[in-house]
Amino acid sequence: MRKLLIANRGEIAVRIIRAARELGIQTVAVCSEADVNALHVRTADEHVVIGPAAATKSYLDEDAVLAAAEKTGADAVHPGYGFLSERAGFAQRVADAGMTFVGPSPEAIRMMGDKAQARETAAKAGVPTVPGSDGPVTDLDAAVAAAEGVGYPVAIKAAAGGGGRGIRIVASADELRAAIPLAQAEAQAAFGNGDVYIERFVPSARHIEVQVFGDGEHFVHLGERDCSMQRRRQKVIEEAGAPGLPAAQRAAMLDAAVRLAAAVGYQGAGTVEFLYDPAREDFFFIEMNTRIQVEHPVTEMVVGRDLVREQLTVAGGAPLSFTQDDVEMRGHAIEFRLNAEDPTLNFLPSPGTLQQMRMPGGPFVRIDSGFEVGSEISPFYDSLVAKIIVWGETRDIAIARALRALDEVDIQGIKTTAGFLRDVVDTQEFRDGDYHTTWLESWMSRPADTGKQSA
Repeated sequence: MRKLLIANRGEIAVRIIRAARELGIQTVAVCSEADVNALHVRTADEHVVIGPAAATKSYLDEDAVLAAAEKTGADAVHPGYGFLSERAGFAQRVADAGMTFVGPSPEAIRMMGDKAQARETAAKAGVPTVPGSDGPVTDLDAAVAAAEGVGYPVAIKAAAGGGGRGIRIVASADELRAAIPLAQAEAQAAFGNGDVYIERFVPSARHIEVQVFGDGEHFVHLGERDCSMQRRRQKVIEEAGAPGLPAAQRAAMLDAAVRLAAAVGYQGAGTVEFLYDPAREDFFFIEMNTRIQVEHPVTEMVVGRDLVREQLTVAGGAPLSFTQDDVEMRGHAIEFRLNAEDPTLNFLPSPGTLQQMRMPGGPFVRIDSGFEVGSEISPFYDSLVAKIIVWGETRDIAIARALRALDEVDIQGIKTTAGFLRDVVDTQEFRDGDYHTTWLESWMSRPADTGKQSA
C-alpha cells in the first residue's frame, strides 16, 4: 500500500490520515466544495474536490470517489464510517479497479448488511438472536403470527437499516397492522429495500458491543463497550468496558462475537452488537457493523492498540499483529460525542464558524476532531464537532477526569452539547452505571429545574 484515498471527511478522515502517515503511506483526501478548507483536506498530502456540498453529489458519489482514486494513482481506499463504508457494491468496485478496499470482503459486508440474513448467519454460528420472525415478513398475517409467537411489545425493523434508523415499536396486533405498511415504505425510501422483520422488544435493555478483528484466518476480540446512553437511538456516550456486566455473560458475549467473525471469514475491524437484558441476564445478537466505529477510541485506550493502523496492515496482506492472549483490558475509558447542537432548543443543529475552540488536555485525555478555530461547521453534514475520550485506572477516576475535561471545553461561535454531557455524567444513575437504552430520554423528560438542559 503506497497511496491511500480516504473516502470520508471530518474527524475520522483526520484519524485515518494520521495512522497512514505513521506507516509511511501517502494520503489523498476527497472533499465537497463546502469542505475545500477543511482540516482533513489540509492534513492530507493531496486532495480532490469531488462535487458540491450535498453528500449525495460528493461523498456518496461512487463514480466521483473512484475517479479521484484513479486520477491520483491511489492503490487503496479507506471508507471510514458512514457514507460508503458498508456498501458491498462499492467495495466490489474498488477491488475490480485493482485497488485495496480497507475493510472486509464485499460478501461479508453484504451478508452482515442484510439484518435478516445476519440473524440467520448468527443463529447458525450458535450466537443467540432476539426471538422474532424467520427473515422478512411478507404480509400482515405473517407479521401478526410472528409477533404473537414472541409476545408484545415487538420491534419492526428494516432489514437494510442501521444506526438506530428504521425501527418502530408496537404493543398490539392492531398497531402492528397499521405500522407494517408504513415501516415498509420508510425502509424502501431510506435504504432502497422495503423488507422488514419482527423482533421481541426488550425494555430497559443495555446495548453492548464487542470489537472484533480478523485477518481471514485468525479472529480475536478486543473487549466490549457499553453504548446504552442514547437519544433517539443515537449514541451519546460510550464506555469500555461495560459497567456491572456479569463476568459469565461478558465471557459468553465475547466468545459469541468471535464465533460470528469466524463464521463469515472476517477481515479487518468489525463490531458485533448485542442487547443485554439485565432482568434475565441474557443477551441477543442485534447486528454486525462491518467498519470502524465512531467509538473505537475507547477500545484503543483500554487495550493500547491502534485499530486503524491494524486495519491498514491487515488490508495490505499482513496477518494480525497480535493474538487473543495478547489482548488485555486495562482501566476504563469513556467517550463523549460533542455535537454542534443547542440542547435548549431540542438539540437543533447549530452550524457556524468556530470563533474559539479550547479543548481539554492533561493526562489521559484524547481529542479526535476534524475542526479547529476558524473552521466552518456545515449544515450539510452530521453535527459531530469532536470526540472527547478520557481514561482512568478505575471507572470512578475516569468519571472525575471526564467532569474536569468537559468543564474545560470553551467553544464560541456555535452552541454545543458540552454542558448537557456534563449534566448526564453528574447523575447518580451514570455514576452507578445504572442506565439503559431508554434511560436518557426518560431523564430528559423530568422537570427542567434539574439543570439538565444547560448549554
